[in-house]
Amino acid sequence: MTNFPNPLSVREIKLLTRDGGDTFAAILLLRRSTSKAAKNGNLFLSLELGDKTGSFNLNVFGDHPNFEALTNLKEGRILRIEAKVKYYQDQLSPHLLRAETITLNQFSGSPLLSSLIEIAPEDAGALWVELQEHIEAIQQPELRATVQGVFDDVGEAFRIAPAAVSMHHAYRHGLLEHTVHIARATQVLLPLYPETHGDLALAGVLTHDVGKALEYESEFVAAKSRRGILQGHVVLGYQLVRKAGLKAKLANDLLERLEHIVLSHQGELEWGAAVIASTPEAVFVAKVDDLDAKMGMVQRLLRQALEGSEFSARHAGLNTQLLLAKPSA
Repeated sequence: MTNFPNPLSVREIKLLTRDGGDTFAAILLLRRSTSKAAKNGNLFLSLELGDKTGSFNLNVFGDHPNFEALTNLKEGRILRIEAKVKYYQDQLSPHLLRAETITLNQFSGSPLLSSLIEIAPEDAGALWVELQEHIEAIQQPELRATVQGVFDDVGEAFRIAPAAVSMHHAYRHGLLEHTVHIARATQVLLPLYPETHGDLALAGVLTHDVGKALEYESEFVAAKSRRGILQGHVVLGYQLVRKAGLKAKLANDLLERLEHIVLSHQGELEWGAAVIASTPEAVFVAKVDDLDAKMGMVQRLLRQALEGSEFSARHAGLNTQLLLAKPSA
């Protein structure tokens, strides 16, 4: 194990004096790397670096000694950086002094590795057990067999996959957490809407995002697979559900309705839905999915909030800053 003295977490970096020009060392994951052009036409890299406590962006320009090495670096690699604290438009955007890649062999045995990987706050094993209980709660035999067949098909990938690249539940086991949260909400809300077919709604909730188990890959950060880029999770989920439904001999009407839930769950065409939700169950799933996605954003912002901060940075998914302070008693 290589010795890495005194690296700071993202949370600790954000506690450094804003205007003091403090320098720091950190070991972080490269979450995103985007090549951009400045107003003068010169290329620069916009890097998102992070660990389990948060993330920040920094820019690396073409005259930086590490520019070429960083240009060809794959997302998910581990970097050791030295940088100077700098803020731009009230957002942490450090000035990079130097950077080097760290291999997994160098990191072997280091407790720092676990500090890099953000995971769901709930126990993944318990979430998986609860997911099986929700499947068993589906009373219609062929519908239950269809859902079970879908999860038998995707296997372990579903347990570890994130629910998104960056927007909500974007961490290891995030897809499992998101799905179980919606299933819990479904069990509570369904009695309020007796017009909704309970088994069909629950089956749709459990399978609506299952294509994400195939859409994302990478050991440390969420990145789209070839199939994810070419087809996307809505189409991949539809394929999984149709295959399992045919195998389970699910009645054509129920299979068509379950497929429709998967195809429409994104809510709006501009958000990635293949069609607009047009059955009671599809409307239900689309809305409860959006609720948990938004509250997942809220929960993550609250978990990563710095003590004493009044508002978060603007969150693209919420389209606002979040008030972090708790209500007065």
